[in-house]
Amino acid sequence: MPSIDFVITVDRTMMTNHHGKEFLGFMTTAPAVGMPEWLWMWICAPKPRVDELGRPLEAPYGLRKIEAALKRAGFRAEIIDPDELDKHLPHAKALMIGHHDFFAFCAPSNVWWAVTKREPVNRKYFIKLMESKPVRKFKERGGKIVIGGPAAWQWLHVEDLWDRWGVDIVIDGEAEKVIVDVAQKILNDEPLPRYIYVAPHEVPSIEEIPSIMGASVNGLVEIMRGCPRGCRFCSVTLRPLRYIPIDKIVEEIEVNKKFGIDHALLHSEDILLYGAYGVVPREDPLIKLHEAVISTGVGTVGWSHVSLAATVAAQREGKIVTKIMDLIKSGTGQKFIGVQTGIETGSPRLAKIIMPGKSAPYPPDKWPEIVEEAFRIMTENDIIPAATLILNLPEEKREDLDATVKLLERLREYPSLIVPMYFVPMGVLKNKKALLSFSIKPEHVDVMWMCLEHSLYWAPRLASMYLAENPVVKLAIRLFLKFVEWKKRSLERKVREILEEACRGKYMHKPVNE
Repeated sequence: MPSIDFVITVDRTMMTNHHGKEFLGFMTTAPAVGMPEWLWMWICAPKPRVDELGRPLEAPYGLRKIEAALKRAGFRAEIIDPDELDKHLPHAKALMIGHHDFFAFCAPSNVWWAVTKREPVNRKYFIKLMESKPVRKFKERGGKIVIGGPAAWQWLHVEDLWDRWGVDIVIDGEAEKVIVDVAQKILNDEPLPRYIYVAPHEVPSIEEIPSIMGASVNGLVEIMRGCPRGCRFCSVTLRPLRYIPIDKIVEEIEVNKKFGIDHALLHSEDILLYGAYGVVPREDPLIKLHEAVISTGVGTVGWSHVSLAATVAAQREGKIVTKIMDLIKSGTGQKFIGVQTGIETGSPRLAKIIMPGKSAPYPPDKWPEIVEEAFRIMTENDIIPAATLILNLPEEKREDLDATVKLLERLREYPSLIVPMYFVPMGVLKNKKALLSFSIKPEHVDVMWMCLEHSLYWAPRLASMYLAENPVVKLAIRLFLKFVEWKKRSLERKVREILEEACRGKYMHKPVNE
């Protein structure tokens, strides 16, 4: 068996392809509800296919980037499934782990945790990984543990676990450049800094971002980094905007196809701003991008995220959304796409304070109208949004929640899922003391209840469309939705009592040993 110096991994909730359905991954942010945990995990996080070395066929895109950076620099590095670590850790120099939400501090994990009073499975399975026998033995013999990824900042608030598990270094930010220096220090047995923050001016350039060498989960490929909108709650706005050239995007799609992944899930914080003039979408780069992607012969094309303002601007500016969707439908034969987006609030007042760029190129006082118009455009073009709302935003007032309720009433007719989340102060607000604790307020209950009713209304139809070719998973999801609907009907008063009880308590994320 070839020796691997740098083993890259993550827990099961991320080392999975979610049965080829990316949105099932949202279930990993919650505790198992209404079914045994093993069944919950089978639905949302089945083990991927692995080769004889324990390397997964598909792996998270961020880990693929780190793997590519190390291999391009000449290091022996591989992504290994968490169940296969015992094959390699006895001989490895370092174990590298990245995650989107190590400790369930981010939304929606924190909301599930507060409401159900149970740990979400992403946190449970990460702790299980760190406490596993192969990882503990690796650390006992002096191996180095390197932590990174979008949730690296969480480790600054769990220093007891940092020490308990023997984490040597945490890299916070885009790591493709610094990981090479860290790897060399490990091989040379040189001292490592405890923490590295990759500042915006230190992020890799387009030329320094390596192309993936193995397949990414569900064919995800990045088309741009950063976002120009400047929302105060978001860390992405701290990074400079960079557009990935079309030839590099196609190159990564071809890598995925070589490994049998017949999807192209285009990823950015706002797909419709690819090649844009600021926040104004441009038809030419968007059409060229999608023509190039479709020309690779992939079976489906998907989008990760779009903003509602860009959706409206693109459609008003020459029906760009319709043109792109016509291309996708005619080029692949698929009938719809799903996408994540952010409503965040229905209040123009709050939008102006906390996210004045979210509605651009339109003024914040038009935000509710922009949201509804975007939902209408998506419905007309067979785009299904999974949208977020953020509760407990700084300076939130009762009038803001009333405005959100009114907006939710107007959105009921549009096929979609709407998920309430609790404010996590990232971005320029990351230093707020509320990071690890929050309270559910009485005035939030109506918004959360309306979101539940909206999503339960549309979920059965959307699940039938989304999981049409996977009858077993579809059946499991349908049974789960029926369970939730039954609970909602039979225990509506009790559910409201639970939510209102949560209002009276403060939920603090605690170390695992408490």
